[in-house]
Amino acid sequence: MGQRKKIAADARKEAMKTVAIAHLRNVPTSPRRMRQVADLIRGVEVEKALGILRFSTRHSSRDMEKLLISAISNWEAKNEGQRADASNLVVKSVQVNEARGLKRMLPAPQGRAYRMKKRSNHVSLIVDTVNQEA
Repeated sequence: MGQRKKIAADARKEAMKTVAIAHLRNVPTSPRRMRQVADLIRGVEVEKALGILRFSTRHSSRDMEKLLISAISNWEAKNEGQRADASNLVVKSVQVNEARGLKRMLPAPQGRAYRMKKRSNHVSLIVDTVNQEA
């Protein structure tokens, strides 16, 4: 490995020490509906985001809440001896990508059939600490 690549790799590794990631694969909800829930919690403190998701009426908010709890647990496992509520955790980013769609046929008039695509998605959630230096 070259010197520049090694320095860049070490910098990336150091930056990822305070970050915890959680993934949710093949969620049977359309990506558009999941993105609407993701937009509610992006950049929000973890405790507030959990409250938003817990009292949201959206169906996707249950899956997102479980994912956020998983990311918090991953952060606590990575930073042993620290509690998530004591250190200012923030939802750094939430990405919702389209997964494979199931193609189904829907009965239509006069013996025909319409094609229907049941969509699903992948969600990646990153939790990070906020530095209070000001």
